[in-house]
Order: sequence, then structure tokens, then C-alpha cells
Amino acid sequence: MQYGTALRNDIASAATTPLIGVYDMYSASIAAQHFDGFFVSGFGFAASYYGLPDIGFIAWPDMVAFAERLRLAFPAHHLLVDIDDGYVDPEVACHVVRRLERAGASGVILEDQKRPRRCGHADGKLILPLEEYLEKLNLVLASRDDLVVVARTDATEDGEILRRAAALAETDADVVLVDGVRSVEWIHRIRQVVGDKPLLFNQIAGGKSPRLSLPELTGLGVDVAIYSTPCLFAAHRAIDDALLELKAADGRLPDSSGPGAIGVAASTRLLERNISRHHGSPVLPHASAPAEPPVTV
Repeated sequence: MQYGTALRNDIASAATTPLIGVYDMYSASIAAQHFDGFFVSGFGFAASYYGLPDIGFIAWPDMVAFAERLRLAFPAHHLLVDIDDGYVDPEVACHVVRRLERAGASGVILEDQKRPRRCGHADGKLILPLEEYLEKLNLVLASRDDLVVVARTDATEDGEILRRAAALAETDADVVLVDGVRSVEWIHRIRQVVGDKPLLFNQIAGGKSPRLSLPELTGLGVDVAIYSTPCLFAAHRAIDDALLELKAADGRLPDSSGPGAIGVAASTRLLERNISRHHGSPVLPHASAPAEPPVTV
């Protein structure tokens, strides 16, 4: 399966390609009903798998195992995986990239942060010397076959943002990401320095970047949009509300028979789709007979 090629082809289309952040198999099962591309964000995975903030706790075998489970359940979806700094060592980064590609990942994001790392929209980020990052990036690029590689910089100084964006655009990376972009003006500036190289924009609720629609991003020349945490934050609010309601009702469960209510039957139907997708040959996104058509966005 040429999962990298399928994602690369979507990125080359006229419209911005959305990839939705999922944090576990259940959130992915829901997201699969609406979008045909996933993003495995470090923020969501650290929160769901470890109950910890996104500051470098993730172990690469855990991330690879999650990607394997996702691909088994969703043979037709794009799957872009955040591998942070490649788990520090360049040789480890190359090993992880090879493992992820064999597991069926569509692509990875490799950042230029150094430890202790931070969420891309947090303060206090530290970055590697550019030459050191480029050496790691080029080793990763040489290790992949078809995998899409997104080169990410976490630079925050104005001049350094543009210098690094231009340098990343000169590599064989498929896409450039400047994380924590602060304004539409900065999207314009970055678009100019990366030339024809595809550009990725990261939106996270409460982050540093402006909230923009897909048509707005397309107009700005953004090729890919990742939404890191909509599922995670929606679950946070919904779970909190449900438990407050249960507490207020002295432990009596709400009626699950009304329109839109979720009970055992609805949940089981959702999960059964993760089996039925394998009744036949897996189909890549946008092939002639997709497993389930995405909702138009």
C-alpha cells in the first residue's frame, strides 16, 4: 500500500487537506465518520496514554504500537504521526520512521526542538542548531521509501523563523511546518520564503495561532491543516458534563433512547465498522470504492 503517495496526492490538490487529531481508538472511530485523514498528535497521545503533558514523556514503541492499531482498523485513512524530535537520537529517529512506514503510516512530523521539549504552542521552547537538525532530517529522509516527511521548526524569533523555513524548504522534505504561527501576516511571510514547497498549518484550541477556516487557509496557500486536539478537548467537556449530570441525578443514568443519545447499541455499531472495513481489500483514500465516504467539509 502506497500510503505516502496517497497523502502526497491529496496535499497536491487545490484545497487544503484537513487531518484530524485523534488520541485513542474510540476517538478515531468517531472521526472516521467525518474525515478521511488522521493526525496522531503528541499532545493528545501523551494526555490519553500517560495522563501527562506533552513535554517529552512519549516512548517511541508506544507511538508505533498505536499507529499499528490505527492502520489495522482504518485501512483507507491518511495517518500522519507526530514523532517529536525523533526521540532524540538520529539513529532512533530513522528506526522509528522505518517501523512506522512498515506499520502503514502515511507520514511523520519531525521537529527541531531539543530537550526538554514543549508543546509547539507553549513558551520556553529550545531548538537545535540548524545544521544539527538538518543532519537528522536528511538521515530520516534517506530512511523512508514512500513516507511523507514534514519538516517542522519551533523557532520563535522573527529572523530565525524565516531562516529555518527557507532552509527546510530546500531539503527533500515533502512539507514544511512552522509551529505556533502567530498571525495571518506570518502565514503570508512563511509562504513567500518556502516557495513552492507545500505548507502545513497547525491549529489547536487555546494555542498561539489564529482560528481559520479551510477556505481561508486555501486562500493563504496552506496545503495541509492539522487539528491537534478537537476530539480530546471535546471529550474533556463531554465527560465532565456527563459526570456532573450523573452526580446531580443521584446516580441515575440519563435516558439513552432519545435522538442523538449514545447507548450500547450505538456504540457497538460504531465499533463494528472497524471490523467490517476489512471485509475485502483495503482501499486507499479517494479510490473508486472507499470504505465509507467522508463528510464534505
